[in-house]
Amino acid sequence: MASVDMDVERYLLRIGSAGSTAEPCLELLRSVHTRHLLAVPFENLTQHSGGRAKIDLPILYDKIVNQRRGGFCFENNSLFSWLLTKLGFQVTVLSGQVKNSITGRYGPPFDHLIVMVNLDGQRWLCDTGFGVSGFSAPLSLDTSGLQEQGHRVYRIRKDMGMHFLEWQKEENRGEDGDWTEIYKFTLEPRCLGDFAEMCQYHQSSPSSIFFCKSLCTVLKPDGRLTYMGRRLTTTTFPSEATGGLLEITIKDLTDEEIPAVLAEKFGIVLSSPLVPKDDTITPPPVLY
Repeated sequence: MASVDMDVERYLLRIGSAGSTAEPCLELLRSVHTRHLLAVPFENLTQHSGGRAKIDLPILYDKIVNQRRGGFCFENNSLFSWLLTKLGFQVTVLSGQVKNSITGRYGPPFDHLIVMVNLDGQRWLCDTGFGVSGFSAPLSLDTSGLQEQGHRVYRIRKDMGMHFLEWQKEENRGEDGDWTEIYKFTLEPRCLGDFAEMCQYHQSSPSSIFFCKSLCTVLKPDGRLTYMGRRLTTTTFPSEATGGLLEITIKDLTDEEIPAVLAEKFGIVLSSPLVPKDDTITPPPVLY
């Protein structure tokens, strides 16, 4: 998958994991998936500090592992798929189409890069690059039933060869509750090069959140921390301490405060100045 080798131990150290000598198993898969999300931010700060993200594994390894940065789906999931392969898992890269919250329609093929793992006759969906609405542990592709993860419930609905990832809010739990569609995908194998055009699109189109807004978000054991534009949002998941409620705190930031927030809260130090951005997203043309 790349012209250079990966230092697996260094990657695992980056995400606070161990066990590269362990045999591929579901416990290991779940562990590295969740630890990756807890350690590696979902962010697009490269394109807002004078650079461009590329789907190049050696570059991604240096960025995420050595420089302790993060990335968006094309970066995080590309590198994570390489790690899984090095750990001995059977990995297939898949193409996802994200449901647009403005138009209510799905994006084009290769809109989102996701990963399928075949393990002991079972198939698992992995995604370390979806940010706020993402799941923390692999989801089974062999059931259409409810899959609970903390305060959220997910399901993968199948229809005419297409798979639809959906989630439910706390108050709507149950088969008959309201479901929110996240993205759809097929199980057709893809290669990383297939995503190059959409990777560039999301860094140049006023219809993409990644072009319109500078953002960085990371999963926490008890919630999520998110920077966007000139705001820092702290989300605390429902628990006994919160009285079973979701708590959200928003803090406005000045341009001068942002670099320190990124360093202290996310462990990110940029090599070039960040230009904070929070523009309105232009609705894309309805093609799908």
